[in-house]
Parts: sequence; C-alpha cells; structure tokens
Amino acid sequence: MNNELMEAFFNDHQARFSTETTRGYRIALNQFFSFCSKPYDQIKAMDIRIWMNSMEEKGLKPTSIHLKLSAVKSFYRYCMEENKLKKNPSLLVKTPKIDDSLPYYLSRRQVTLLQELTKSDPQARALVEALYTTGVRISELLNIKQVDVKWDTRQIWIKGKGTKERFVLFTHECSVRLKAYLAEREIKSDYLFCNSRGDKVDRDYVQKQFREYTKTLGFKVSPHTMRHTFAAHLAERKMPQSYIQDLLGHVNINTTHIYTRLMEQARKNKYDQYQ
Repeated sequence: MNNELMEAFFNDHQARFSTETTRGYRIALNQFFSFCSKPYDQIKAMDIRIWMNSMEEKGLKPTSIHLKLSAVKSFYRYCMEENKLKKNPSLLVKTPKIDDSLPYYLSRRQVTLLQELTKSDPQARALVEALYTTGVRISELLNIKQVDVKWDTRQIWIKGKGTKERFVLFTHECSVRLKAYLAEREIKSDYLFCNSRGDKVDRDYVQKQFREYTKTLGFKVSPHTMRHTFAAHLAERKMPQSYIQDLLGHVNINTTHIYTRLMEQARKNKYDQYQ
C-alpha cells in the first residue's frame, strides 16, 4: 500500500522534482516507513516525532533531518490533495531549526593543493577545475554532454533542478584542462566526463575520489565544497549577489545571501589580522 502510493507521488511530481530531490525523498520515505512499520494511513504525529528523535540520537545533522522531514511532509500533502486521508499527521510536527552557520569552503591555498594533488590524472584534474570554476552541482556536471559546451564563448548549457536551465561560464585554465582530458581520452562518448563504458561518470565514484582527497590533504573536500568555494571566492571579489545567484541557479536570492555574509566575514577576518 505504501509503495504503491509512493510511486504515484513520485510520478506526479516528476516534472517538479530534480533527480537529486527524488533520490533523497525516496531514501527518506523508505527509511521512514521501514522505521514505523505501519501503513501510511495509520501514521500519527507521534510516530514522526519518534523517528526524528531516533535520527538525532544517531547523530544526524539538523540539515539531514530537515530534508527527511520535508520528504514526509511533501508526501502527506500529496495524500491530502488526492483525498487519501482526512487528517495530515505531519502538520503537527515542527521542522527542526537549522544552524545558521556559514558554509564551509576552501581557501585559495587549499584549492591549489587539491589542484596539485590531481594534476597527474587528466580526468580528475579537469573535473576539479570544472567544479571550482563553474559552481555547478555534481549531478549537473556529470550530465553535461559535449554539445552543451560552447568553447568559443567558454559557456556551458546546464540542465538544472527540475526544468530550470542556465548558462555557466568557465575560465581559460578550465578550458585547457578539459581539452587536455578529452585529447587523451580514447573512449568515445557524448558525455563530457565518461567512464570506461562511455556512460556518464557515476556520482558515487566521484564522491569516493573526494573522500580519498580528504584523507590525503588533511582537510575536508567534496564536490559540494567546491560549489561553496566558487561562490565564496566570487563574493570575496565583490561580485554582485544577483550575478552569483544566476551562476548558481538559485531561484530565491535569500539562498545566495549567505555568500554575501561570507564576504563580510572574510573582510572582518582581514581587519582582525591588523589589530
């Protein structure tokens, strides 16, 4: 019963949800119903709260719990819209507050160390450079096809979350790295980054590579760290917030505002050095 309604939920939201949202929500809902061991129409608000408490006890971050609860709330809103329930159990469950801390990003020296670490592997070096100079999400990067790259204007057409599309820019250095990788690649593929079979590179493979970089370098680095780093470094150079918003593909400028705060923090740190 639960699985059937879940599939209907995802099918009806196919156009609205990005691949990553669908993936995250599917995992969350499977975990939720596995934990509760009840049909969807017998779930109470207390069941959801107990599930949230169990995640807190396991040490999950508030952002992770927030995402999982969003999946449950979205699912039950759908149930109400489809007249599958008379009462929404998730309405009485408060969303946990997320710590308003600044996102973690790399210093320019740390970026240089990562670039040096990957320079012997053309694909890895090109991938790191592309993440850093475009600010795209890892899912967006891995879906880029060669026809999406406009070499003369150094632009890439990105198919973003849901149905959102945008152009991002890349640097001359990134162009050099991408061309070097493509020149030595023997496998033919439509994708900008491909595996040995010509398919797009697997996201889990890239995440595993970045975990290895973290161990070797001694500081945390991930594909999403590169996105934060891209935005933070642009903010430090005083790029207007609206431009950063366009490049990141943020619909709401409040999402981008955090990088302006990063710029203010960087300025304060600089000031403190001279006191």
